Amino acid sequence: MQRTIIADCPKKVGEKVEIYGWVDTKRDHGKITFIDIHDFSGQIQVVGSGEDLSALKPQYVVKVEGVVQKRPPEMVNEKLKTGEVEIKIDKVEVLSKADELPFDLGMGTLDLELPTLLDFRALTLRHPKVKAIFKVQAKVLEGFRKAAEEIGCTEIIVPTIAASQTEGGAEVFKVDYYGHKAFLTQSPQLYKQILIPVFERVFTVTKAYRAEPSVTTRHLSEVTQMDCEIGFVQFTDLLDLLEKVAVETIKYAESECEEILDSLGHKKIAFGKIPRLTLREAQEIIKKEYGRDNTKEKDLTPQDEQDLCKWALEKHKSDLVTVTHFPTAAKPFYTKPDPENPKLSLSYDLLFRGVEVLSGSQRIEGYDQLVESIKSRGMNPKDFEMYLMAFKFGMPPEGGFSFGLERITMHILNLANIREASLFPRDMERVDIRFSKLVK
Repeated sequence: MQRTIIADCPKKVGEKVEIYGWVDTKRDHGKITFIDIHDFSGQIQVVGSGEDLSALKPQYVVKVEGVVQKRPPEMVNEKLKTGEVEIKIDKVEVLSKADELPFDLGMGTLDLELPTLLDFRALTLRHPKVKAIFKVQAKVLEGFRKAAEEIGCTEIIVPTIAASQTEGGAEVFKVDYYGHKAFLTQSPQLYKQILIPVFERVFTVTKAYRAEPSVTTRHLSEVTQMDCEIGFVQFTDLLDLLEKVAVETIKYAESECEEILDSLGHKKIAFGKIPRLTLREAQEIIKKEYGRDNTKEKDLTPQDEQDLCKWALEKHKSDLVTVTHFPTAAKPFYTKPDPENPKLSLSYDLLFRGVEVLSGSQRIEGYDQLVESIKSRGMNPKDFEMYLMAFKFGMPPEGGFSFGLERITMHILNLANIREASLFPRDMERVDIRFSKLVK
């Protein structure tokens, strides 16, 4: 008999089917047993009796043969797409057994501390509400790709091992590469720019690594970046494009995952007119509205980001706000200074629901200016030989932006910690397994 996926069972009332899946829950009522089984497409109730059914436990992998039948009206489960039907079991076969679970993986909230949630990651990812996070994340990725392609970008795949540091500084992971010095990339930035004279507009989804010695709710050592780089654009064009891609990416995920988001208590995202503020204007708002004078700071504080988003929602009905013109000295070497005030850069951050989820800038396109910028940061232009080659042979005015996938996912779903939005998070305390557990 050919396999029937669970989502198709309502179309087969009165027919005999064969389904495969995992046991979620079992309800034994003496002479009759009810079991919820799921596969990739959904969940369905199966009903029958006998020792074979009574022996089943959560997470057992099973094959079930039986007849699809209508449920009695009073037994219909309106929360399930298959809730009007059930399968009366003729035969069940256990394909793989599961050990006794250390905690309940039913439909309720998975009430675990974060370290335990991650220590049992291979198991906790199976929980419906944890799995839902990554269903949403998949649609964020899909939405980004659609938006990037709509503005004419070609997808590229870039290395994550590089011969030089992308942004300088000490926040890099060094790699012993066959006896030579190499680094895990801090971003795909240099490779994106090299591809501008090839394709003019490119995008990539890639990993980036930051050796930041901090443990916060918003930072990871390995993140997923969604980047665009665009030729023949000026600063205002870039602001228009980053906001367009951001809105379309998030809207797509929200619309495609409406049912999941509703089940998780999702608050609808506000897509009003996105306010654009310079850093100084943003700091003046913080000073006026919230009484904190941070006007001498080179960046927004985490509390500033939260308050600016609160202000944007109240005043502009927008969960997004764009902040521009950060100090040039605080930005990477490839960031273009503002010709009207070179101490400030043509850079920008996009804030979403209280946190920065995107950064980017207009780039320096002139070879000599770029070499001088590299030298001014205490770096050697010889370490950027391939990168600089692209600028020797004709680079148009260009710029780009980079989204953090985990941060966007985190704030669409209002998660408490970014580690919840990473399938297998890396930070100072773990690579899959907590280092403290290894010591023990």
